[in-house]
Amino acid sequence: MMTIAMFQSTGLIGAGVINATGFMAAFCTTAAYVPQLLRVLHLRSARELSYPMLTLLSIGLALWLFYGFWVHSGPVIASNSVTLVLSLSILALKIYYDGLHLKKMEENEQR
Repeated sequence: MMTIAMFQSTGLIGAGVINATGFMAAFCTTAAYVPQLLRVLHLRSARELSYPMLTLLSIGLALWLFYGFWVHSGPVIASNSVTLVLSLSILALKIYYDGLHLKKMEENEQR
C-alpha cells in the first residue's frame, strides 16, 4: 500500500496535490448525499431507504471520522463529519416521516 510519504519521496507528487485530491474526493462523495436529503424533504418520505442501511452507514461514517482524527487527515475528517450530519439528518427525517405515515394510517383505520 502506497502512503503519502512514499508518493512524496518519489518527488513526482507533492503533499499539496495529494491533499487537494483528497479534498476533491471528499467533496464529491459528501455532495452525493445532498440530492437524497433534498428528495426526502421534497417527498416528505424516506420509505425507500432502510433503517439498517442508514444505521450502518452512520456508524461507518463515525468510525471514519475517528480514524481521520487519529491519522490527522483533513480530507477524511471534513468529508466524514459533513456526510455523517447528512446521513443522520436523513435517518431523523425517516423516523419522523415514518411516524407521521403510521399516525395517518392509524387515524384512517379508526374511521
